[in-house]
Amino acid sequence: MGGEITPDKLLHNVMETLSGGDGGTSRQNSGSFLHKETPNSDTSKFSKLFGRQKPVHHVLGGGTSADVLLWRNKKISGSVISGFTAVWVLFEWLNYHFLQLFCFAVVLGMLGQFVLSNASAIFKRSPPKVPRLLLPDNLFVNIAIFIGAELNRGLGFLQDVACGGNIKQFLVVVASLWAAAVVGSWCNFLTVVYIGFVAAHTLPVLYEKYDDQIDAIVYYILGQLQNKYRDFDASVLSRIPRREYNAKKYE
Repeated sequence: MGGEITPDKLLHNVMETLSGGDGGTSRQNSGSFLHKETPNSDTSKFSKLFGRQKPVHHVLGGGTSADVLLWRNKKISGSVISGFTAVWVLFEWLNYHFLQLFCFAVVLGMLGQFVLSNASAIFKRSPPKVPRLLLPDNLFVNIAIFIGAELNRGLGFLQDVACGGNIKQFLVVVASLWAAAVVGSWCNFLTVVYIGFVAAHTLPVLYEKYDDQIDAIVYYILGQLQNKYRDFDASVLSRIPRREYNAKKYE
């Protein structure tokens, strides 16, 4: 598993662990509370979450984004999460609306430019050159391309799961969507995005600091889920007739 960890690979590793494959057994043993791992053992490569062998900074893509998520520059990371928190407070707690704030910001900007452009007549000075605010044309094009590519990738993955005939993967995806729907019923979309934003800026740095303890807990839980899944597979899933999936049919 030397390559970059993608959501598809992550889901595949979870399914291998639950299905009781060799990799899952090794990871379960290495993550057990009763098992003490030797530093130079062959199974030490499975001590990290889902077989991760690279640092968390590299898994997150490296660069500035990974530095912000891992709080390598505390001023930038603190400013980012403080700004997003201020936006969430304005919209969620103070019940402001986007159009309302947008109009207020435009009014303040126009007021500032009006004062700058007319103050010269009062003080008998040459009128200053007010800078023009222009957004690059390709900004919105790049945003639309990125969003479209991610949506197509997500839709393709969901369709592959639905048509692939893999009942194990299908149940995991359905359970994940059901959990997301339950969370969405508790709070609105902005709050869900804010929770995910805060989690993205706290969980990676906590995992980087306490990765050994977290790995042990996660693999212990996966071991318990594996036993439950084996019972469910033996009593229910193994009795469901399966069919061969022809990938060319859905291309």
